[in-house]
Amino acid sequence: DVQLVESGGGSVQAGGSLTLSCAASGFSISRRCMGWFRQTPGTEREGVARIGSRGPRYADSVTGRFTVSKDVAKNTLILQMNGLKSEDSAMYYCAARNLPGCNAWSGFNDWGQGTQVTVS
Repeated sequence: DVQLVESGGGSVQAGGSLTLSCAASGFSISRRCMGWFRQTPGTEREGVARIGSRGPRYADSVTGRFTVSKDVAKNTLILQMNGLKSEDSAMYYCAARNLPGCNAWSGFNDWGQGTQVTVS
């Protein structure tokens, strides 16, 4: 079975850094487009970063501050977040895309349970 388990969330002051991890099982992340999304109560889930065979793509709001990468040896997706702002506070989800390519925020059907990030 496909399983995604996020970790690394927590509370941090504005300007600080956090590293989120997403351990995958049941498939190889090297073969799929992987993404990070976030959601706050009452809002729609938004794409933050995704990575496929042609490299990473980022939401405008995090470009230059966040870096997404794959640790293929550990089958783990990483999100390095620097320069955190209060507006980055959200539940962060890891997801795997079920469609070919990595050219959109849609088509992600396998999701983790999320990890909370709070920036004050």
